[in-house]
Amino acid sequence: MKDEPSYCELHRRGELHRRIEEAWTHLEACDLCAHVCRVNRRLRGRGVCRTGTEIRVASYGPHFGEEEVLVGTGGSGTIFFSGCNLRCVFCQNWEISHLREGVDITAQELARMMLDLEARGCHNINLVTPTPYLPQILSALEIACDHGLSLPLVYNCGGYESLTALTLLRGLVDIYMPDVKFADEEVARRLTGAGDYFAVVKRALKEMHAQVGALQIGEDGLARRGLLVRHLVLPDGLAGTKEVLTFIAREISRDTYLNLMDQYFPHYRAKEHPPLDRPLTSAEYQEALAIAHRLGLWRLA
Repeated sequence: MKDEPSYCELHRRGELHRRIEEAWTHLEACDLCAHVCRVNRRLRGRGVCRTGTEIRVASYGPHFGEEEVLVGTGGSGTIFFSGCNLRCVFCQNWEISHLREGVDITAQELARMMLDLEARGCHNINLVTPTPYLPQILSALEIACDHGLSLPLVYNCGGYESLTALTLLRGLVDIYMPDVKFADEEVARRLTGAGDYFAVVKRALKEMHAQVGALQIGEDGLARRGLLVRHLVLPDGLAGTKEVLTFIAREISRDTYLNLMDQYFPHYRAKEHPPLDRPLTSAEYQEALAIAHRLGLWRLA
């Protein structure tokens, strides 16, 4: 018998429903991401994420390009939400995140997507850039739970998360998968629009780790619960890799499961922002790996 995901017990106790009601109240002066726009999204106001009360999805389906511990044989059941609370100039999915390409759906339709992914043999429900849609996602999760959903929930985010949102998610998310982008605040402001990015991410990672701990992997090689951190190495050390990894090793855990990504390539407006106008070199990535090893980070994807 497979392990039960975190949210099932909260659903049975009625706690999921209470969290849904609380989450919707936050849209009246939105503080669900760290921008804390205080926009009344229930009255069609739109902050940095440009999202109101609708649910906009770009695509969904089994995804085989994620980390091996998420993919297995059936794929990661990925749902790509449109929009984002960051403005990364090098975003590879800029049509979705910046232009918000996608279709508007209901909570019932989102629940059906989750159930369809389970029926198709996916190993988890992987929510990509979910934060702007937190109340809507929880509403859909309740519907899906009523129909037997029992896959681990992956919160695949950009790391710029508020403690408000993470508190609402406590006990609901099985696997947090933040993408830690930058250590230098001025670089983050210029390239993402969030000048306090690293300070926010550090608080968020500590909370995520406190909730779910280090990544637990079953005998089948699949992630069950825990924190999985992504960090994209950028040209000329622009991401502040040494600072990012030092924080993870010293203030989170050396047992943190880390995907140190080497696939940077100029996308969107990257060519306007040297050195992002060129791909990463092999030497730059090897230097990042050496830093991780020196710090004792041994669980590298």
